[in-house]
Amino acid sequence: MKLEEYLEKRKEITSISRGDIFDKVKEYVGPLYQFMEIGWYPYFKPFERAEGKVAVLEGREIKMFGSNNYTGLASDKRVVESIQKAVEEIGPSATGSRFLNGNLKIHHELEGELADFIGKESALVFATGYQTNVGTISSILSKNDIAILDELDHASIIDGVRLSRAQKVVFKHNDMDDLKRVLEELPVNKGKLILVDGLFSMEGDIAPVPDIVDLAKKYNARVLVDEAHSIGVFGPHGEGVVAEFGLTDDVDIITGTFSKSLSSQGGFTASNRDVIEFIKHNGRAMIFSASLTPANTAAALTALRIMREEQWRVKKVRENGDYVRDRFREMGIDVGLSVSPIIPIIIGNPEKTLFFWQELLKRGIYVNPVFPPAVPPDRSMLRVSVMATHTKDDLDYLIESVREVKKLLFD
Repeated sequence: MKLEEYLEKRKEITSISRGDIFDKVKEYVGPLYQFMEIGWYPYFKPFERAEGKVAVLEGREIKMFGSNNYTGLASDKRVVESIQKAVEEIGPSATGSRFLNGNLKIHHELEGELADFIGKESALVFATGYQTNVGTISSILSKNDIAILDELDHASIIDGVRLSRAQKVVFKHNDMDDLKRVLEELPVNKGKLILVDGLFSMEGDIAPVPDIVDLAKKYNARVLVDEAHSIGVFGPHGEGVVAEFGLTDDVDIITGTFSKSLSSQGGFTASNRDVIEFIKHNGRAMIFSASLTPANTAAALTALRIMREEQWRVKKVRENGDYVRDRFREMGIDVGLSVSPIIPIIIGNPEKTLFFWQELLKRGIYVNPVFPPAVPPDRSMLRVSVMATHTKDDLDYLIESVREVKKLLFD
């Protein structure tokens, strides 16, 4: 079976039910094992080290261009030392939920600095970025409300809406005419929340927040922006896309994660105090989960402080992204509408995309291959992401390697 055929069939396979819930498993893993055996399977690679711009995969050093470590702080010695200190002084775990015994002073310290950084009254920390959106959205929305989503929103936003049981309406990606059409058709007496990614993680483009805010005000809707990928990349001090547009006071809820520019794990919601207290007492994803570990909390707090002090990181990651994107465009590569350090190499055909990925890996470069359903059909791509700590030599090696493989595959 060809990769393209398998990707088309996968959705159908996972919905199979003929009396035994494992029927779908048998039909799914057969072709999957075939791809593993012939070396076509590009996921779950066992990295021995992956946090910096140089990773180690199967004993071999490779240049990492597939990480979300935009600020380059994941391997920073100061972050590592803060983790060690937190484990020694507080322990490896809080051993409980924030709601009960797992609420630590360091959690409140991080929340205070995040609220100040983002520019909101209050913030609330969750154990993962995924839980942040799921917990926030499922508590704020109810079955009587309406959620309005961009068609390329992250899975955590989609799942949060599912759990809320709110009515879901989708508009075309970054299409403000379509968003206006959707809003015009909705009842005026229903609660409405527009939910978008600030920086879209596959295409590397940003949400038109000013237009979204204008429409929200006109049609009496609230706005949530997920800044997961845009913190450390956009904004005067790395606060994200909302701050880039100067609209912090106009966006009702801002969410984010620590697993990218803030070099840890976990996430946060920021809003006015009333909203945060409501989520704190109704967000099941937080109430029924163990709290963020002291180590992860300390790492995020330290990375946040470093990023705010060392502003060159925010500037440099944008410059690196611009440099690579411009060189790709010059060689005729389709990078879509990317304006960020996330730069897609849009190929379309899954087999050619996988070949391109394999050839780059042979040259010691790791990027992320992305296939449907993570992207639309006929839009298979390689997701390249750069860091503030990549040097010009690093970037030039990536560019020349891409040029070689492009010539091999297409010229």
